[in-house]
Amino acid sequence: MYKRFFKRFLDFILSLVAIIILSPVYIIVALLVRTKLGSPVIFKQERPGKDEKIFKMYKFRTMTDERDKEGNLLPDDVRLTSFGKKLRSTSLDELPELFNILKGDMSIVGPRPQLVKDMIFMTEEQRKRHTVRQGLTGWAQVNGRNAISWEDKINYDLQYIQDITFINDLKIIFQTLVKVFKKEDISTEGMETAEDLGDYLLRTHQISQQEYDKVIRTTQTL
Repeated sequence: MYKRFFKRFLDFILSLVAIIILSPVYIIVALLVRTKLGSPVIFKQERPGKDEKIFKMYKFRTMTDERDKEGNLLPDDVRLTSFGKKLRSTSLDELPELFNILKGDMSIVGPRPQLVKDMIFMTEEQRKRHTVRQGLTGWAQVNGRNAISWEDKINYDLQYIQDITFINDLKIIFQTLVKVFKKEDISTEGMETAEDLGDYLLRTHQISQQEYDKVIRTTQTL
């Protein structure tokens, strides 16, 4: 009953209330991003949602648009500014996702929406994580977030979708607030940002360079 009806209702009400209450924070952060990083203030990126339907996820921008001589974006650790790091450490960059929740693209609690190419690298079993709305936070986030392996992260997502209850969601929200306050597990160890699934599989020799390149080409044609 909760999963089918009340979860979406609570998502809508709570996200609307949060947007109204946090509106001064939105304005302040938007002005800071505009001043320090320029336009656009909002970063939009396609992510797979429920039933693998692609939607545009909103976040406050944390990186510059610096490119090399060929016009390719420079690595994340080069483009991520000190201001951007502060936004990420406080999770303030995630606030625009409340509008995704309001629209119905996302839920407050659920598996985190990953990159489209990450989804393609997943096995058929792992892709079952997309049978529910993706979340602002989730079971994997309160159990290590970006500091755990991709296998553990996806396993936590699959565990969550097997037992979606109001009590469990409430526990995850409370634990998330604690994590945000402590600024824990924001990035992958030794990296400025989280590692993409394909890069992880390649680095750990679970796929070949040929398999990796094939998926990347597939992603570019979507």
